[in-house]
Amino acid sequence: MNEIPIYNPKVAYKFILGKTNYTQYENLAEKLGYLKTDKLLILHADDLGLSKSVNQASFKALKEGLVNSGSVMMPCDFISDVGNFAVNNPEIDLGLHLTVTSEWRDYKWDGVAKSNLISSMIDKKGNLFENKKKFTLNASTKDLKKELQAQIDLAKSIGIKPTHIDSHEGALFFDQNIFKTYLEVGEENQLPVFVPSDVAVHFDKSFPKPENVVIVENFHMALPSLEFKDWNNYYINIIENLKPGLSEIIVHLGYDDKEMQQITVEHPNYGSKWRNLDMEVVSSENFKQALKDNNIKLVTWKEIKNIIY
Repeated sequence: MNEIPIYNPKVAYKFILGKTNYTQYENLAEKLGYLKTDKLLILHADDLGLSKSVNQASFKALKEGLVNSGSVMMPCDFISDVGNFAVNNPEIDLGLHLTVTSEWRDYKWDGVAKSNLISSMIDKKGNLFENKKKFTLNASTKDLKKELQAQIDLAKSIGIKPTHIDSHEGALFFDQNIFKTYLEVGEENQLPVFVPSDVAVHFDKSFPKPENVVIVENFHMALPSLEFKDWNNYYINIIENLKPGLSEIIVHLGYDDKEMQQITVEHPNYGSKWRNLDMEVVSSENFKQALKDNNIKLVTWKEIKNIIY
């Protein structure tokens, strides 16, 4: 029996897989040219392709080095702009934010694959399910694999050369078979697979960790409990207390403009103000200075991919 836990990056995901025993790339830092004691950080922007606002902010942040990685939601309406950006900026680190839910009230999408080929993933209105629970309870792994592969294939067809895959809303982390399908797709496409340490502790002898799985030991992302007034302090505190090993900070960039306000109506979490605050933080001089003062080593998924393949 599979358990569906409440999504929280700080709380362990509960798979029934027996003992918690796994090995990480003990020498990942050395393979990347660093010391074991170094603090390695991926500054990552989610949700490229979601909107013009998200794209504009994310492109600016990536080109100016405010973040050094991003990932793309392939079922969304503005992926062609991301494809053009990728072609014109081949040095930029872009992965795929594999998307199996459609969470906004008035802005919906279906899958990349034809709906009749992934019917278990589509609701009565013809969209991907609104939330992770409905997706997890209904989706077949056969349909899921078709959709995830279709997203990868579409990305490549428009000029994106994916550096890794991760999961929108963490939706692929909740069910054992769905999680394994996510890992399989990564292996078959020779892509590094992002797995938070809270999920990774459940790899064991009966469920060995594939070689392309990259366990992010310290994963940070603003949660709905964070008050807007505490935004800057939250991120600075992360930087000042970062531990040795591989960490990732995920931000959601955008502007508090009419487009984002309409998309995120009645949804302050990850909404227009939230995204504008994330953009303000990574653009701020005190955030940049905190990275320098704490001797943070910025690494990319592209670098990690190069040592795996």
